[in-house]
Amino acid sequence: MARSLKVVASLAALLLFSAACGGAKVGEDSGSGSDAGSKGKCGTVNLAINPWVGYESNAAVVAYVAEKELGCKVVKKNILEQVAWQGFSTGVVDVIIENWGHDDLIKKYITDEKVAVDAGSTGVPGKIGWFVPPWLAKEHPDVLDWKNLNKYASQFKTSESGGKGQLLDGDPSYVTRDAALVQNLKLNFKVVYSGSETALITAMRQAEQQKKWLIMYFYTPQWFLNEVPAVNVKLPAYTPGCDADAKKIACDYPEYDLNKIVSKKFADSGSPAATLVKNFKWTAEDQNEVAKSIAVDKVSAEDAAKKWVDANKDKVDAWLQGT
Repeated sequence: MARSLKVVASLAALLLFSAACGGAKVGEDSGSGSDAGSKGKCGTVNLAINPWVGYESNAAVVAYVAEKELGCKVVKKNILEQVAWQGFSTGVVDVIIENWGHDDLIKKYITDEKVAVDAGSTGVPGKIGWFVPPWLAKEHPDVLDWKNLNKYASQFKTSESGGKGQLLDGDPSYVTRDAALVQNLKLNFKVVYSGSETALITAMRQAEQQKKWLIMYFYTPQWFLNEVPAVNVKLPAYTPGCDADAKKIACDYPEYDLNKIVSKKFADSGSPAATLVKNFKWTAEDQNEVAKSIAVDKVSAEDAAKKWVDANKDKVDAWLQGT
């Protein structure tokens, strides 16, 4: 599902959306694994679920191992990416299992308020960018350089883009700097939100099958790129600090070392689940395998996790060291 964030909706709207998706509102009292684990027992672990299948895959595997091997009760909470961080101070959230950057939230909740801590890398690198379908990259290779996009703007135009080329984004809660990029690179494009990861995948699949012009926000790791190898458009190179002012960004997205964030209370609780989360580390290929089971094979998250866990005992045993 990166990821610093510009949220299109207001905070109030985000909270309502979270509740509508079945997640708890930040501030609700639902019990915390940090209390239950204070004597070495696992108890309840409150695990945030952000809306993309790669995240869901991480969460599914960690939850399965926590429940089956450690006897934890894992409560999954559908909460938007940046809103989940607020739950660290209330006990609503113990774990964010895949974090995409968020320097502003790190400063607020880790450095200043000290209610959260970095629990280490997932082992998976993340990258956001703009992608076009393979057929388009092959027939018009110059489209892969952002400097040529205005030349083709009319080809990307849709009924939603107001006479400009359309740049299709996903869920508005995702980490995105696309509106600033379009403006600062002086591109004759308009950002249009599809609303979800699934909508992005559908759009790219159709664009490849029907040879439609499409440029869209996407990211790796992503199982779908094994089905349709969409091609990354070259943006101005990222350099440290080029994204310091969100309104003036005119560079590519950075590469992210996707990591885990947990509440300070949970980290210090003695819960075996806290050790499991800290030890959890796998590869992009592992994540894509589970994600494909969920997204394509329509297997439940628990069954997808069980299949992977049963086939990867050595990795799971390593995560359980010290629990």
